[in-house]
Amino acid sequence: MNGRPLPRAKIVCLTNGAFQENCYILGDEESGHAVLIDPGEDVNLFFRRIDTESLVLDAIWLTHAHVDHIAGVRESVERAGVPVYLHPDERVLYDRAAEQATWLGVAVQSPPTPDHELHHGQKLSVGGLQFEVRAVPGHSPGSVAFVGHGIAIVGDALFAGSIGRADLPGGDLHTLLASIRDQLMTLPDETVVYPGHGPDTTVGVERRGNPFLTGAARIV
Repeated sequence: MNGRPLPRAKIVCLTNGAFQENCYILGDEESGHAVLIDPGEDVNLFFRRIDTESLVLDAIWLTHAHVDHIAGVRESVERAGVPVYLHPDERVLYDRAAEQATWLGVAVQSPPTPDHELHHGQKLSVGGLQFEVRAVPGHSPGSVAFVGHGIAIVGDALFAGSIGRADLPGGDLHTLLASIRDQLMTLPDETVVYPGHGPDTTVGVERRGNPFLTGAARIV
């Protein structure tokens, strides 16, 4: 041991847009480097906070490619010139962002081609922090979670007291439940879960009380 303090994760949740999507700024407090996770509609909000926190943006990580989570990707890339990371199984959704937006009655610029693919078990770094990519399909085919340093940023796989929708194109309920069981419920109870919508929670709280995981909710 050299006596140096362990790197500490800074996480800022910015709820934004018509769908009340949670965009996250994930940073290393020691180095000041950060990534933007799931930039939704309000890009000005995200970059004001990055400036306020005096962070250096290194990349954009995407949990999945539903339009509410990627609406601000193009503008964010144009502002910061950073690479985009996406699971390859999300490309069909990602490449149809403008079409998704039309279905929902909103306008979204088509995002740029992703620079890097995400894969299960991959290690990603931001400053002195390292996070593991965990595949959590079911809400969408290539949904992922970013896990490390006592936190899990899970997109729309798991919510406080609920789970993600599985009735959208590419979704599957039993796949989603298996993903949650095998990739999220295997984490320590104290792991803080940051979802794509709504408040944060912990693995332990969801293990004990989420009706979709305890069997209290009827699942067809």
